[in-house]
Formats: sequence, structure tokens, C-alpha cells
Amino acid sequence: MRDDEWARQRAEAVRVQADRLAARQDAEHARAETMLHEFAAAAQAAGLEPEDLVVQGYGGRGTARTGLRGWYLRVDRSAGVSTTGDFYVLTAPLRLLDRMRGVRPEARRPPLTLGAGGKDGESMPLADVLDRLLPGWRAR
Repeated sequence: MRDDEWARQRAEAVRVQADRLAARQDAEHARAETMLHEFAAAAQAAGLEPEDLVVQGYGGRGTARTGLRGWYLRVDRSAGVSTTGDFYVLTAPLRLLDRMRGVRPEARRPPLTLGAGGKDGESMPLADVLDRLLPGWRAR
């Protein structure tokens, strides 16, 4: 086998693997999005009171209003779900102006496991997090 043929085959194998990874990640995000939208509807129907979501500055450097209402998914308040079921990361670099005027974070595609890749004990399946907030929410 010539070097250029081998390189072409390797490049194709890498492309196929990347496509498979992207498809798997997209499917996981879609499952998590569905879960969060169902949770938001169940939480509102159950009367679980949403709260104002705020963004925390990196390193604990202040907070900023967001105009969003919902529920915090992590104890450290670094992630939340809005009343419409959108997922938000609630940490960001904040300037003085951001702390005064507030910020509007962008909704992100949610993971099925919060904190994956973090320290031991920091990752938790999204389903378990939602069950902690509203036990039995799937049956509602």
C-alpha cells in the first residue's frame, strides 16, 4: 500500500469517527432537551416555584441579573433550567457594567450528565438532578 493511499484511508476513518461522535452527542443533547422541557412543564403544573436566575462571575466575582426565571440544577448555582425548559450555564466573566445592568446568557444544548469530566463527585446524571428538584416529576 502506498503512503498516499494509507493517508487517505486514515483520513476517511477519522472523518467517519468524528461523524459518529457528532451524531451520538446530538442524540444525547436531544434527549436532555426533551427531558428539560418535560420537567419544566411538570414543575409548573406541580406548583414548584421558579426563582430569578443569576449569573455568577468567575472566581466568585459578583453576580448579574439575567431576567430569567427557573430552577438551579446544581448546588453551586452554576447551571439552571428556565421555565420554558432551556438550559443555561450561569457562570461568566463579569464586568462592572454587567453587574449593574445584568446579562442575558445564551441557552445551550444540555448534557445528559452535569459536570461530566469534572472532579469525583461533581458529575451527576441530569435525570437524578431533576428528580432531586421534583421527586416523581416524570409520573406527573
